[in-house]
Order: sequence, then C-alpha cells, then structure tokens
Amino acid sequence: MDAAPGLGSAAVPLAVRMRPTRLDEVAGQRHLLAPGSPLVSLASEDPAHAPSAVSVILWGPPGTGKTTLAQAIARQSGRRFVELSAITAGVKDVREVMERALADRDLYGTSTVLFLDEIHRFTKAQQDALLPGVENGWVILIAATTENPSFSVIAPLLSRSLLLTLEALSDDDLRMLVERAVVDRRGLAGAVAVEPAALDAIVRLASGDARRALTVLEAAAQSALASRDAEAGADPVVTAEIVAAAVDRALLRYDKQGDEHYDVISAFIKSIRGSDPDAALHYLARMIEAGEDPRFIARRVIISAAEDIGMADPQALPIAVAAAQAVQLIGMPEGRIPLAEAVVYLATAPKSNAAYVGIDAAIADVRTGRLGRVPKPLRDAHYPGAKRLGHGKGYVYPHDEAVGVAEQQYLPDPLVGTEYYRPTERGHEREIAARLAKLRAITRGRTPEK
Repeated sequence: MDAAPGLGSAAVPLAVRMRPTRLDEVAGQRHLLAPGSPLVSLASEDPAHAPSAVSVILWGPPGTGKTTLAQAIARQSGRRFVELSAITAGVKDVREVMERALADRDLYGTSTVLFLDEIHRFTKAQQDALLPGVENGWVILIAATTENPSFSVIAPLLSRSLLLTLEALSDDDLRMLVERAVVDRRGLAGAVAVEPAALDAIVRLASGDARRALTVLEAAAQSALASRDAEAGADPVVTAEIVAAAVDRALLRYDKQGDEHYDVISAFIKSIRGSDPDAALHYLARMIEAGEDPRFIARRVIISAAEDIGMADPQALPIAVAAAQAVQLIGMPEGRIPLAEAVVYLATAPKSNAAYVGIDAAIADVRTGRLGRVPKPLRDAHYPGAKRLGHGKGYVYPHDEAVGVAEQQYLPDPLVGTEYYRPTERGHEREIAARLAKLRAITRGRTPEK
C-alpha cells in the first residue's frame, strides 16, 4: 500500500526521515554545537582540522538527539557509521566491528564511527571489549545513555571519552522542528496545514522529546488526510482536536505561561489544604498530562507541606522533599508515583499554618523596627573583653537544670511576652501546645499549669 501524499514512505517513520544529516540542522543542544566544540570538530570535513579519534559519551533524556548527533557527525565527516544497540549486541559483535574498523583504517584510510545506544545496558565485560578500539583509535565511539554514566559506565572507558550532557529540547526548539517537518520534502511536504493551537498541543505533549513530537505530528497528519478524503476534498488541517484524538489523549486547555497554568496549580494547592485527596490527584494528573515541569509541581508540594501542614504533622515536609528528590532521580513518567504518594499524604494530614503565620509575624516586627538589643546573658562571651562588657553574665545553662529548661529571658526587652508561634489543637500540634505551655511557663518565670 502506498503512503498518503506528503507522508513519504509508509515504512519509514517521520522522525527517521527528518533526521538531520548535518550538525547545523540539529534542533537544540546549542551549548554543545558552538564553533570549535568537540562535536563540531569531530564532524569536520577537513581531515587536517578533525581529531583522529575522540570518543564521546552522550548523556541525556530520550528524544534529545543522541542518535541524530552521531549520524550527523558520521555523514558530515564522511566516516563509516556503524550502529549497535546494547540490548541486542554482545562482545562478539563489538569485536567484529573493531576488526573491520582496524582493517578499513589500515587498508583504505577510512575511520569508523561506532554508535552504541544504551551503553548503560552493557555489562562490564562488554564495555571492556570496547577499550582496545577506543584507546588505539580504531573507532570513534559515540555512546548514548539516559542514565548517569558515573554509575553505569566503567571508569577506564569514562577516562578515555568526553562526557557531554544533552538537555531536553525547549518549546521553541520543538516548535521549529515541527514547523520544518510540515514543509520539508523529507517530511510532510506541505500536505497538511497545522493550526497554531495544534502546534502548541504537539509541543506540550512532546515534553522536550523531539521523536515524540514528530510521531504525534505524523499521526495527526494521517488523521487529517483521512478526514479530508472523507469530506470530499476539503483542505486537510491538523487541529488541536485531531492531535488529541490521534494520541488518544483528552485535549487539555493548559498554557504553562497563562491563566490555566495558574488556575490549575491554585486548585491543586487549595485541594491539598482543603484535605480533598481526590481533587488534589485530579489536578496533579492534569498538570502531568499537560507536560508541566515535574520539578515545578514538586516545589509546590514542598511549599504546601511547610505552609499548610507544618508542625501538625512534622513528617509532611520530609515526605514532600523525598518526593522531589525521587522525581529528580527517576524522572517521568515514574516520577508521578512518588508525587502522588506525597500529595495523598499531605491532603489527608492534619493541617496547621501556625509556623508560617509565626515567621511572618516575626518578620513584620523586624521590618517595623520592633527589635531591641540581644539580652546580655545571650551575647557572645568568647572574644577578649566580652566579659568586661557583661556579655554572658547571668546565662543559665539549661542542661544543668533537672528538667533541661531554665528560667531565662531570650527575647529582647521590647518583645518580652510576645508569642509568635501559637500551635493549634490539630494533629501533632496538640502535643506541642501542651508542652509549649509548660516550656513558656518555665522560661518566663511563671508557675507551670498542671
């Protein structure tokens, strides 16, 4: 069956057809492609200015161009390109590539680029098999990994390679990539038009992944062309609704910089504060599906734990921080799981903003000049002459007291008797309130209540 007009070969995905053949066509990764950079030098068509054998390890999220960079370097420099996947290749395959590369170099003067995808899946023995070829310059190794090479690549190979970090593509990079694919003869060749809202939806769904963006575009274009055929020759247009239907996702009206962004995050925080875990999970899901930065979500969860739960459940903040760290370590989509766990914990936890109110009240006093000198018993008495000034005189060391608490004035004179922290009777703060009443009675010289 022939491909639809403008969709190229039915057997070749759009993401493959649109793969750049030169580094200047690569979207994003500008920090790695400046003039004179290792990758640009490696792709040089002038052998006099190209390094003979500089191996690199490309570390970055999926869809950021690791394979694209490797192929562009090989094609632009005229080198032979060999691709192996760590999922299917073994030591025997690696040795065969090395032997062929050595023969090509010695017999024909041709250098070989070996692109090894997912090198983190190689065992130590398999990685050891790469060392002779890399060290002796038989091949230029370009290895790709989505995992930290410090933990997944053996030290001898790391020391013989440049480690380059790739970043997720920006929205502008993805938009340029999609727009190019719509008009490029290798891509859709103008067979469809794409509405601005549809372009925004594709970029949002891609979440920094170029391959995903082009896959979504291709599916949506096929749907638009099929609809055109069904509607007797109407001009094919990719709409936001077609994009949503093509990827089997509900259309989310969500602008990361607009009202919907602020409305959803506001509803999310208020649902946690209001102790409704179902609503909180709903808004969490909307943000995740809309491609919101999970680090932004995690930061808001941490703030919620400190602001709205506080000392009513002191475990809320460590759990929120742990969720944020987990998202950093494992990424998405798995990161949704610790985020959801933290959100449910916070939503169902007892609530108190007493610590938050307390620090704001203290800051307000400081800003309006309610300060006073630090009481002399609390001042630093360790430097020469401090004791002559009376610093430290009269300080009562709490550990010398039977209960570990002593009568002592800690606040400056103008603030004596001020209470910034007023615990509630909710959750753990119920226990804190009872204990604090006794602590204040002792430190302020009152008789503790029984």
